[in-house]
Amino acid sequence: MLKSVVRYGYVPFMLLGVNGTAITLAAAGASKLWLVALLPAAIGCSFAAERALPYEARWNNSQGDGGRDVAHAGVNELLLLVSVAAIPLLAATVTVADLWPRSWPFLPQVLAAILVADLGITLTHYASHRIGVLWRLHAVHHSVRRFYGFNGLMKHPLHQAVEMSAGVAPLIIVGLPLDVASALAVTVAVQLLLQHSNADYRVGALKYVLALNEGHRFHHLKWAGVGDVNFGLFTLIWDHLLGTFSYDPTRRFTSDQLGMAAKPDYPTGYLAQLAEPFRASGSCHITDTPSTATYSK
Repeated sequence: MLKSVVRYGYVPFMLLGVNGTAITLAAAGASKLWLVALLPAAIGCSFAAERALPYEARWNNSQGDGGRDVAHAGVNELLLLVSVAAIPLLAATVTVADLWPRSWPFLPQVLAAILVADLGITLTHYASHRIGVLWRLHAVHHSVRRFYGFNGLMKHPLHQAVEMSAGVAPLIIVGLPLDVASALAVTVAVQLLLQHSNADYRVGALKYVLALNEGHRFHHLKWAGVGDVNFGLFTLIWDHLLGTFSYDPTRRFTSDQLGMAAKPDYPTGYLAQLAEPFRASGSCHITDTPSTATYSK
C-alpha cells in the first residue's frame, strides 16, 4: 500500500502539494521564512520516499559522500536564498522595462517564470557540456556515483550561479516581482530533488515532457555523447527541440554506469571539488563519439 502511494503519489505531492503551498504563501505575501521552512520539509519527504520505494537500495546509503553532499546542499541553498533576497536591488538596477504581466493571476505568473527560467537554465546546461570552462565547473555535478535527491543540489557554486543567472536574468530585466521569484526558488529546489530522486516513482507519459528522474538518469551515464542528453530542468521540451532527448524503457542503471569515464579518480572531498576546476587536472579534452564531438566525461 505504502509503495503504491509513493509510486504514484510522490510526484503529485511534491509538485502540487509543496510547490502549491509555496505559491499560495508567496501569493498571500507571507513571510519568506515560511518558504525557507518548506525546503527542509521537502528534503525530508524526498529521503522518506527514497527509503519507502528505492530504485536502487544501495544508493540510499552513504558511500563516504554524505558530509560532502550536505555541504554542497547547504552552501548552494544559502546562495539561492541570498540571490532571491537580492532581487529588489537587482530589479532597481537591471530592469530595463517593467513588462511583467502583473495583472495575471499569481499562478500563471509563476508558470511563466518557470518556463522562461527552464529555457535559460537548459541552454546553459547544454553549453556546459560543450564549452571547456563551463564543463570544468559542471564536472563536479557529474562526479556522482549514486543517484539520489541530494545530487541535484551538488553543484559547484560558480556553476550554479551561472545557471541561475541565465535562467533568472531575462525575468529580472522585464520586472520579475519578488514574490514570484520566491515561489520560483522553491520550485527549483523541489525540481532538483525530484529529478535526481532514488524513489522509483511513475508519471506515465509525462516522463516524455517533465524532466524527472526516469529521463535524467540517462544524463548521468558516464560516457561522453551517450550521457549528453536530457538537459532540461523543469521540462524536456527544449531537449526535443535540440534533438537531445533520450529514453529507453528497458535500461537499468547501476553505480558502475554513473560518473565520468574519463575521470574515474575525480576528487571526492568538498573543498577538493571546489578547487578542481582551477587545477590542471580539471581540464577537459574533446572526444569524438559515434554521435557527436563533445567534452569527455
